[in-house]
Amino acid sequence: MAKLILVPTPIGNLEDMTYRAVRLLNEVDLILAEDTRTSSKLLQHYAIKKPMQAHHLHNEHHTAEHIASRIANGETIALITDAGTPGISDPGFLLVRECIRAGVEVECLPGATAFVPALVQSGLPCEAFIFHGFLPQKKGRQTKLKLLAEETKTMILYESPYRLVKALEELATHLGEDRRVAVCRELSKLHEETFRGTCREAVTHFSAKTVKGEIVLVVEGAGRKKEVDEIDEDL
Repeated sequence: MAKLILVPTPIGNLEDMTYRAVRLLNEVDLILAEDTRTSSKLLQHYAIKKPMQAHHLHNEHHTAEHIASRIANGETIALITDAGTPGISDPGFLLVRECIRAGVEVECLPGATAFVPALVQSGLPCEAFIFHGFLPQKKGRQTKLKLLAEETKTMILYESPYRLVKALEELATHLGEDRRVAVCRELSKLHEETFRGTCREAVTHFSAKTVKGEIVLVVEGAGRKKEVDEIDEDL
């Protein structure tokens, strides 16, 4: 049956591509890619020879309806992004919504996404968490930070290496310098790093070095340190 298939791709290490993902990409009629130049390297590595078409934040508003129509007429189309699972801080939502409106089947494969390994290896509570993606760069940023200060669940943020220290300084200001944070960088890659400490310690650590790579911030929820400490004492 014709459908839209969302296919996660490795966030760094090419060995994280699943057998099923490779098989399905070899079977579809068309692959939609966030950046065809980036995705062509992945497809070449796995000898996948299927036509590609660009599908990104700047054109998905205009192409989603047409793509859904093509699937409705019998094509099976896959959507991939530069890294990770489509729709998670990447293009995908608009196309999925349009396909559902058109009565087209949508399937998402399980696979790589950056925030799950970051959360699990952070050492912070992960039974309840909230994913915020990227903070607003300008409008609404201060409002968002004030809301984060009151959030009791573990919080997950994505950040650019160029804005990391600024973001950590703002978290220290609004959430408190002693709020615990894990900064996960270059997950699954050769120079993977996870820094665990307070916001103040993280600012000091990353201010003293050149930061590169993709960043995931895992931030302790309000009041959780006391709760975790009490559990430790009971144990």
